[in-house]
Amino acid sequence: MVKLRQYIPRLAAGTFILNSGLSKRDADDEAAQGYHGMAAGTYPFLGEIEPKQFAKTLSTAEIALGTALVTPFVPTALVAPALGAFAAGLVGMYLKTPGMTREDGIRPSDQGIGLAKDVFLLGIAGGLLADVLSRKK
Repeated sequence: MVKLRQYIPRLAAGTFILNSGLSKRDADDEAAQGYHGMAAGTYPFLGEIEPKQFAKTLSTAEIALGTALVTPFVPTALVAPALGAFAAGLVGMYLKTPGMTREDGIRPSDQGIGLAKDVFLLGIAGGLLADVLSRKK
């Protein structure tokens, strides 16, 4: 059973990610190329995937993760690492994409604000994981 203290941040993150995935579901060519270009710029192995396929896969992954997060009977011990991995990939993209940070390489530039918010998802994942691990003792 998911604890209320776990479900509140799960619901916040899950609805955000679920909406993002649903919004990408029918991405047109231009949007798909944008998602793909940004991701492949940070993670070059993604360049081998066709942009429309990448957008569809990303959409499916976000819908699956968002649904798992908002579904109370899915154990937090399962969704916390999944959220952490997803958020770490997004934060990595923020940190490695030119122009997203100020000169210090951490604080967001005006263009980077949209990606910098992903640190909150990473923080939620860390908090959920810490809660799960502290209960196992």
